[in-house]
Amino acid sequence: MKQIIFCVFLLLGFLANSQISVSTDVYNAINAAKNNDVEWNNQTIELEKLEIERKSVLNKYIPKVEASAVYGYLNSKGAIDIPHLNVPILDTQLFSGEQSFNSKGQVFHGNVIAKSVLFSGGQIHNGAKALKYKNEGTSYMMELREDEIIKDIILSYDQLYFLKEAEKLVYESEVRLKKENERVEKAIASGLAIPYDRDKIQLAQLELHSKKADILHNQELLILKIAQATNFSQETILNTLHYVDPIMVIDDLSIDDKNEVKALQAFQKAADYNIKKEKGSLLPTVGAFGGYSYTSLFNGEFTTPLSTLNRDLNLQLNHFTLQPTWMIGVGMKWEIFSGFERSHKIEEAKLSKLQLDNKLTDTREKLVLQLKKNRMSYETQLRQLEIAQQREIIAKNNNSMAEKQYKAGLITITDRLAAENDVYKESLNKIETIIKQRQAALETYQSAGNLRSFIKIQ
Repeated sequence: MKQIIFCVFLLLGFLANSQISVSTDVYNAINAAKNNDVEWNNQTIELEKLEIERKSVLNKYIPKVEASAVYGYLNSKGAIDIPHLNVPILDTQLFSGEQSFNSKGQVFHGNVIAKSVLFSGGQIHNGAKALKYKNEGTSYMMELREDEIIKDIILSYDQLYFLKEAEKLVYESEVRLKKENERVEKAIASGLAIPYDRDKIQLAQLELHSKKADILHNQELLILKIAQATNFSQETILNTLHYVDPIMVIDDLSIDDKNEVKALQAFQKAADYNIKKEKGSLLPTVGAFGGYSYTSLFNGEFTTPLSTLNRDLNLQLNHFTLQPTWMIGVGMKWEIFSGFERSHKIEEAKLSKLQLDNKLTDTREKLVLQLKKNRMSYETQLRQLEIAQQREIIAKNNNSMAEKQYKAGLITITDRLAAENDVYKESLNKIETIIKQRQAALETYQSAGNLRSFIKIQ
């Protein structure tokens, strides 16, 4: 009957903690640890880089404006053969046969031109969509790191609570042993006890001092670990309000909300759009352009010998200018054959999609198995917790009985100290079992989704 009542109370306590309940202090510690985590920050930067890459793809629709200017000096020699020219007055022919010439001058050209893509075969649109879903999948994968941070902070504070409770138990045992030692000293003085009893108590006190030193050392190391993760001061960490109660997993959990599944589904969509993008390379690219240019040839000279007149022909050019020259139009570029390069890229994109399909199927199977395994571990820890509760109650009852029997002279000091040690051991065992149960519950929730979604602030 007592066992049934105990189970009912235990279950009621679990129902009140069917989510991951944390205090505001611990929740702030989780956020601080996340903001301070190098891996998380680097993943955030990587996500920002991917978003910039997506925007840069879409920016290809925005017209590009280019300006250029060229100045040069020309000096060339050449040969020219043009139909001869009869000059009746002089009774001679000009430009008879091939004539050599020299030319020189200065030239300046400047232009401003705008270009814009009108149609890219869907490559820009589909490429941007592929990057969008790639970013989404990367974001889901980032949450896996957040789960590890949440679990690490909660379990670290659990361990700190365990050490604080161990320190309290040591102190309580020290108080009881001190009183017992005073009683034994009086009994020795009255001849009712022997020094052996006093020595056994002193040995037990030394063991407690050793345990206390070990507890304080581990506590200091744990505080340093939390401080490194959160940048909190030692005082803040020690004063953190933290509840260490069993966590009950009663929800019908599934892997559908698991981040790995969501990420792979997003990567699948990205792969689909990547295939469409590669297929778009088979279509022509159409663009529009418009521009303004200025061209001028100035201080030019043209010299050619006139053999019939026995002199050179010199022509001077002050300037020849085209201003302004306006251009506007539409152009098309179509790569009809690329040596199978595009078909290979399309096939490669399809194979990548097939790899993702296989990976998603395999991941689902492994996650289902992991959820079942964690659920079984959680249920095992529930049973262990019930046993630990009962063992603590029995140890406390035995200790009370041993104290009375020792005073009545029915048991030795060794038996009395053994009962005292059992209380310490079983009390710590209960707290440790609660922490193991909480860890199993956290891992069960983690195997079904994002831990933050299960957190409830008390």
